Amino acid sequence: MTPQPAAAPEPSLVATPVPEAVGPGGPGRGAVPPALVTDLYELTMAAAYQADGIEHEATFELFVRSLPPQRRFLLAAGLDDALDGLASWRFDGDDIAYLASLGMFPRQFLDRLQGLRFTGDVWAVPEGEVVFAGEPLVRVTAPLVEAQLVETWLLNRIASQTMLASKAARVALACGDRSFVDFSARRDHGVDAAMAAARAAWMCGAAGTSLVAAGRRFGIPLTGTMAHSFVMSYDDERDAFRAYARCFPHGVVLLIDTYDTLEGARHAVEVANELAAEGITLAAVRLDSGDLGALAREVRAILDDGGLGGVRILASGDLDEHRVAALLAGGAPIDAFGVGTQLGTSADAPTLGAVYKLVEDADGPKVKLASGKVTLPGPKQVWRLDGRDVLSLDHEEVPGGRPLLAPAMVGGRRTGVESLDRIRERAVAALDALPPALRSLDDADEPLWPVEVSPGLDRLVARVHAGLPGGGGS
Repeated sequence: MTPQPAAAPEPSLVATPVPEAVGPGGPGRGAVPPALVTDLYELTMAAAYQADGIEHEATFELFVRSLPPQRRFLLAAGLDDALDGLASWRFDGDDIAYLASLGMFPRQFLDRLQGLRFTGDVWAVPEGEVVFAGEPLVRVTAPLVEAQLVETWLLNRIASQTMLASKAARVALACGDRSFVDFSARRDHGVDAAMAAARAAWMCGAAGTSLVAAGRRFGIPLTGTMAHSFVMSYDDERDAFRAYARCFPHGVVLLIDTYDTLEGARHAVEVANELAAEGITLAAVRLDSGDLGALAREVRAILDDGGLGGVRILASGDLDEHRVAALLAGGAPIDAFGVGTQLGTSADAPTLGAVYKLVEDADGPKVKLASGKVTLPGPKQVWRLDGRDVLSLDHEEVPGGRPLLAPAMVGGRRTGVESLDRIRERAVAALDALPPALRSLDDADEPLWPVEVSPGLDRLVARVHAGLPGGGGS
């Protein structure tokens, strides 16, 4: 039941990567500068640090406090985007002018921001790796002002894309050896989200996306058929099929449910046999409404009786992992799925409780002791063992374990850039390796994968708590 990469598409359908995508501001408005993707209190704290002469280094960790009941695991994503932002992180003249116009920041602080760059070190879990609650996905060590100001950027990039990738992973698990494609762009929460959803789906083994911008930026194969409006624009459904097939004769896919699905299937057979003399071959038909399981069986019989046993059946129409799993469990002869709204909005779990917390500064390890929000002190590593994970101090070794956090930036410079194909390979392999309990699509009332604390970290926790009876770091 491994999510399988798609077969190579026709050369004319292979998208070409480009270096830049439409930014969060939307088309024609430009990308939002990463340095301004920060909450006001990050800036006010940074100004107060500077006014008080606090310049020391600090370490923060980004993690998800708890998994939604609908998630048994998470799939790490968003790191490439996050690191790109840190590498270009700066306040330009217009940014400084805007902040000055607020009338709340000292001139000395604004002058400091003018030349500020991110110079810190970043350790992170690679994209496509399975992770769990409480495990650091990103660890930042930098001068305190820098480390503080990048909080919102990192949380926005990592949490939102991890949310989408985790949903796409469930769709991939439900599809098993059947293909699926991302159809979500028109329902996603903005252009930025649509790009991230297409990338996340591809990471998890999708065969392609309908979003042309994502195809261009990421090199994801593009896929698409026709809308009902195209069929409705012709007096005869068969004329619509003929016109489309002759215009796009390679890999023809016909949408057959505009009027009567079964009659549409018979029309597809008629047109396919007619156009075979012209060298045009029907590749698939698509169902987008009705009882998909029952219709797929009847359509399959019509296609087979018409000598089109090799024509595939594609299904779409507000699908999610549960509907896909139910269709396949019921024996529906559906070969591929187009998944849209539910995937691109992660509709059943649209948020992750990701946080970014101080764990160490010049005074030593820090903890937060607020009820229900207690944190673990010190920079940490995550080790994956057979059947469990272990959280350790960053300098500890856990025999037999594989460390998940790796250097991603040193001195504000990226250590390298992973290809999306490599990330996809990792994600598909990680999903294939999941134990049965984590592959289930049912809700989970409690964590199903143990995340333990190492002896060294346990001792540090005890020592820090003993020394801070009234509280800890913030």
